[in-house]
Amino acid sequence: MKLRAHNRYDYVPLPDRQDYTWPEGKRLAFCLCNNLEVFSYREGIGSDSAVLNAPQTHRNYAWRDYGNRVGQWYLFDLLDDFSIPASHNSNSALFRRHPQLLDRIKLRGDEIVAHGRSNGERQDVLDEPNERELIQEATEELIELIGYQPKGWMGPYFAQSEVTLDLLQEAGYCFNLDWPADDQPFWMRTRKGRIMSVPYSIELNDSPSMVFRQESAMSFERMIKDQFDEMMFLSQKRPLVFTLITHPFVFGHPYRLRALRRALTHIMERRDELWITTVGGVYDYCAGLEKGIVPGS
Repeated sequence: MKLRAHNRYDYVPLPDRQDYTWPEGKRLAFCLCNNLEVFSYREGIGSDSAVLNAPQTHRNYAWRDYGNRVGQWYLFDLLDDFSIPASHNSNSALFRRHPQLLDRIKLRGDEIVAHGRSNGERQDVLDEPNERELIQEATEELIELIGYQPKGWMGPYFAQSEVTLDLLQEAGYCFNLDWPADDQPFWMRTRKGRIMSVPYSIELNDSPSMVFRQESAMSFERMIKDQFDEMMFLSQKRPLVFTLITHPFVFGHPYRLRALRRALTHIMERRDELWITTVGGVYDYCAGLEKGIVPGS
């Protein structure tokens, strides 16, 4: 049996890579990535609070809408309490519907990462012309609403087709978050150049963990703390990126917010040892390193 390969990047095992440090000699980068999403009412796709692959109803639409109406505002305040910047993976339709969210993001000086048009659709089921159109429409709408094109892209549901990386690079994107293959950034090949993969956790991600795998808030809190403690230990040997992923309709509920508050308190006890940044900050720093340091460069 011949295994099919993607040829997007080479296998470079962790021990074979060059060492480097983050700014100020730090060894562990900390990024909090938050997902701001909108959905179609009673149609399309979208997760449910209790049943996998549930049909779209008023109830699960309202559950998700809680995130934009209430949960995200709790999260904003929590991030302010800890003075933590955030990257917001944002559907382009979001800020047209909810401009107040954009106002708060601007006030905080947070980063926006493109996240498709909405989370009521996936791009991996489209042919190339239609996927190109989706990326173009999302990009143009974000430029109209926020005034610039984000550097990074995160596909709804981690979805990519055979040509997504090519289309993103050709549309002007510099990095993507869809390949959870590493704890360090690496360059990926496209048909007309390259695009960076920045670490983005599928494990410390409240949606797949709590919605799909039914982890409790306390269990997820323990996961965050254990991941952080171990990565702090491992980063003595090599630079690593710790990413924590939230969705306001999941982690924005007060009982889960309390667990997140405890986890962040634990992490921030070692704040002086961390490079607290955004995924775009990780990209900017690694893109400026000498050739040969980041795998694929």
